[in-house]
Amino acid sequence: MATIKDVAKKAGLSVSTVSRYLNDHPYISDEKKKRIKDAMDELNYSPSMVATQLRSKKGTMIGILVSRITNPFFSYLVDSIEKNSKLLGYNVLVMQTYDDSAAELKMLEMLKQQVITGLIMCSVEGNPDVIETYQQYGPIVFCNERIPGSTIPQVYTDQEQATFEATNYLIAKGYKKIAYCTGGRLTRGGHGNARTAGFEKALLVSKLPIKKDWIFKEVHTIVDGHRIAETLLSLPENNRPDAIFTGSDEVASGILQKFLQAGKKVPEDLAIMGFDNQPFTAMLAVQLTTIAQPVDALGREATKVLVAQIEEIAYQIDTTDLKLELIKRESA
Repeated sequence: MATIKDVAKKAGLSVSTVSRYLNDHPYISDEKKKRIKDAMDELNYSPSMVATQLRSKKGTMIGILVSRITNPFFSYLVDSIEKNSKLLGYNVLVMQTYDDSAAELKMLEMLKQQVITGLIMCSVEGNPDVIETYQQYGPIVFCNERIPGSTIPQVYTDQEQATFEATNYLIAKGYKKIAYCTGGRLTRGGHGNARTAGFEKALLVSKLPIKKDWIFKEVHTIVDGHRIAETLLSLPENNRPDAIFTGSDEVASGILQKFLQAGKKVPEDLAIMGFDNQPFTAMLAVQLTTIAQPVDALGREATKVLVAQIEEIAYQIDTTDLKLELIKRESA
């Protein structure tokens, strides 16, 4: 594979002159430009995007951080960010953290090293105060994460209010013993915490109990849903919840599957509510009641906010489409 040194030798010019040409540096004669272009064509040379970024200090590579790309919500969110990034002249690099703060730190270090020129964090595992210190190396945007008091720009929806209203919907349907699932740890910060606040508020307003045994933390997948269902089914019938709010359609579908396999009826034996409104939720044996997230709008606005920072232009977040919607179906 040809290198910049090969191009310089072929064109009969210095490496620094070729480098200036690659970075659109002024004051290079048309004659030298032609020699360099002819040499690149003859050698079939393609400049390294990362190397060009490092030389120019202004790259076009945006980092996207998600917990798990296999989660359909994150897949669609990444798709939205990438589409909008390309429209604005940027490419993307995706990294999964699997809920590991050490993996998150690796992507932040890539920002420090200028491998990426900006970072959209769709999940946050580490200390927000530490993350803020990396803003000196390039812009960062939180997407679908709300951390009060953070100096990092944030694009989010009102998860607390949506969960409050969804839980009240269950209560209005007559369910009084409601279990709860979260992908978080019930700690400060993040959308998981906001949903927990909304759930707790609804139960407190209606003076319903919050049972510790009915709270499930750090659950994300269909397999997690299977495990939760098995736990619930092992409980005595008089100590079993009659409804469950989950923070994930995957978890909800896992619970639904196990309950049906056990000969139980949904929602008669257990009402189930998901979150995200993934396409498969309308195709389950019992269609899933869930909360639709504005994935396209989240990706679009996060990208626009980040690019505005990179290019040092003003941009006001358009919140018009950043609304959550309760989708009422058979499972609740």
